Amino acid sequence: MARKKTNRIILEDLLVIDAGAKGKSVAKAADGRVVFINNAVPGDVATIQTTKKRKAYFEGTAISFSKLSDKRVAPTCEHFGTCGGCKWQHMGYEHQLFYKQKEVENNLKRLGKIEIPELTPIKAAQEQYFYRNKMEFSFSDNKWLTLDQIKSEEVIANKNALGFHIPGMWDKILDLNKCHLQQDPSNAIRDFVKMKAQELEIPFYNVRNQSGVLRTLMIRTASTNQIMVLVQLFEDTDKRVALFEALKEQFPEITSLLYVINNKGNDTIYDQDVLHYAGEDHIMEEMEGLTFKINAKSFYQTNSEQAYELYKITRDFAGLTGEELVYDLYTGTGTIAQFVAKNAKKVIGVESVPDAITAAKENAKRNGITNTEFYVGDMKAVFNEDFVNTHGEADVVITDPPRDGMHKDVVQQLINLNAAKIVYVSCNSATQARDLALLDETYKVTRVQPVDMFPQTFHVENVVLLERR
Repeated sequence: MARKKTNRIILEDLLVIDAGAKGKSVAKAADGRVVFINNAVPGDVATIQTTKKRKAYFEGTAISFSKLSDKRVAPTCEHFGTCGGCKWQHMGYEHQLFYKQKEVENNLKRLGKIEIPELTPIKAAQEQYFYRNKMEFSFSDNKWLTLDQIKSEEVIANKNALGFHIPGMWDKILDLNKCHLQQDPSNAIRDFVKMKAQELEIPFYNVRNQSGVLRTLMIRTASTNQIMVLVQLFEDTDKRVALFEALKEQFPEITSLLYVINNKGNDTIYDQDVLHYAGEDHIMEEMEGLTFKINAKSFYQTNSEQAYELYKITRDFAGLTGEELVYDLYTGTGTIAQFVAKNAKKVIGVESVPDAITAAKENAKRNGITNTEFYVGDMKAVFNEDFVNTHGEADVVITDPPRDGMHKDVVQQLINLNAAKIVYVSCNSATQARDLALLDETYKVTRVQPVDMFPQTFHVENVVLLERR
């Protein structure tokens, strides 16, 4: 049954039947239209207030429940439902895994329209919380207030916040009490920085006015127990030294203390100079005896334990014997390239970010790996016929593109190359399916292995082995 309410529609007692893309659950309205719901779990029966109406679907929010799903669990985090992360924290982990695997299978079959073998069960994470090795928090002098706070007559003098952006509110920051994503001492460092900054009266940033001093706080941890802290400032202050000295004294385990002075409109640091204050300018990650230098701008999989599982699957799918020439496309800092190098004759990595290639070369040298080469450039421009003529025809290609997948020119060059195997690692099975469809005439998908890198979220990694038909 539906009735009008303030230009929105109320859909009563809908059974939530599935979990869809981007963490939304799925129901069907009485008229047959799909309803995407942002706060329900499959098995719930809920009344939905729509927020968007389209010809084929609604989007909405559950405003009441007449029945709660047996797939529900009590969220661990007090910030669940307000913070933009961990959108599946109210769903049991075994059910999260089920829907992630289902999404991969649906995308490959329905979007890619390709024949695939039966999926190997998704590789579950051993740690369902405190698994991230990198977190970024934002400062604000105008924190997000709850509805109760807004309605109350209480005067909130201190509006400083250090936490996450509220979804859909670019200028509002949720002030965190405790985050369950990064291991200790992450929460303690964040809380101390906030407390000490207020004690020193260092202004928090105001994104609307482009004013203040403290912008962001990044904390990186490693399996080697090293810790990096980077504070981003809108402008420098003579109180910065006092803040950093207090941080050093309180947390002697910090091995890299860095800062950035960034007075441009956005928070990205990739075009900024990273300034060294104390300790090293990097931390070290370790995997199977290999060490990787991680600087402030380095990309490294944010779940170290599951990254190891992902790389083992990739190496297994490649099936290397020691005689193969391997191309590693979108190599980043060369982590996968070096991880498989001992099983290959030679590995050639290609990446568009110059700093990443510099790090890849340094890491290979440090690890005593002599059978890797790394080249920088835009993939669709570098990976061409001349590149193949120069470096040889690869026996195996490993490709790990960004969420947008591979450019059609790169896919065509893979078809032209005609390597015996392609191992396709993806963080977005929808764009992966699109690329697999283009490769389908030449290659057959023979193995599929989803990997859960991010428990409590809807994100899923997927590894596919393609073999030449």
